[in-house]
Amino acid sequence: MRSISFNRHLALGCWLLAFSCWLTAVDVSAEPDDRQKKQALLDSGAMPDALPNSLWPQQPLPSEEETVHQTLHFIGTSTRQGIDVSHYQGKIDWHKVAMTGEVSYVFIKATEGGTLVDDCYRTNLAGARRAGLKVGIYHFFSPTVPVSQQLANLFSNVNKKEIDLIPIIDVEHRGKLSQKEFNLRLKDFLKQVERHYRARPIIYTGQNFYNKWLSGTFSKYKFMIAKYDTEIPYLVDDVPFVMWQYTATGRINGIRGNVDRSRFMDNYDLSDILLK
Repeated sequence: MRSISFNRHLALGCWLLAFSCWLTAVDVSAEPDDRQKKQALLDSGAMPDALPNSLWPQQPLPSEEETVHQTLHFIGTSTRQGIDVSHYQGKIDWHKVAMTGEVSYVFIKATEGGTLVDDCYRTNLAGARRAGLKVGIYHFFSPTVPVSQQLANLFSNVNKKEIDLIPIIDVEHRGKLSQKEFNLRLKDFLKQVERHYRARPIIYTGQNFYNKWLSGTFSKYKFMIAKYDTEIPYLVDDVPFVMWQYTATGRINGIRGNVDRSRFMDNYDLSDILLK
């Protein structure tokens, strides 16, 4: 009886060993198929988020403590990037914007012409300041609206104690004015803004508009130049500019859709645009 039982156990053990080897062979032979599927999806242009979970190694999520530490470390890094916003961006989650660590300054549209106030100005101003961001404003200059009306609109809506950055004057149109008349109106407006906020305003404009209408006349001012390209803006009078708005289709967490993004040029930094 003992001899028969031993033989049976030996046979069973051999069978189990053979079955285990067969399973291993099946798994090993399946691995190349999974790798081929994964590579095929990658070659097709699919992003990792679109790939089946079964094709990616399952890794544990970081703990809340690790996530907070990584976020704070990222926020602490220096940045030379900024954004400008208006009602076009809709409701903004300013806390999320600040948490990205990608924004060191924000310019918010406040006013335009003689009567218009941006619908989201007060909300954006409060939200950005609450999130701890350095905030400035911009006024869209209208060459055909009397300077006195535009000044009244700007001064009555923008309290200099509520902003951190030198105001920007957005200059994009000359209207039907002569070059001489346009220059006189813009100079008058800029001078009054400087007197009120005790800082020479920054002029925002596009590369082409500057080269055609502003070059050689407003060189004492700081500029943010818009050019949506990979090449740095070229100014015919070679005036240095502080910031380059390089895209109107930027994306950032906390803002749905597109947003204008800019960066400091050369050796300029945040200290050059602070309202002291």
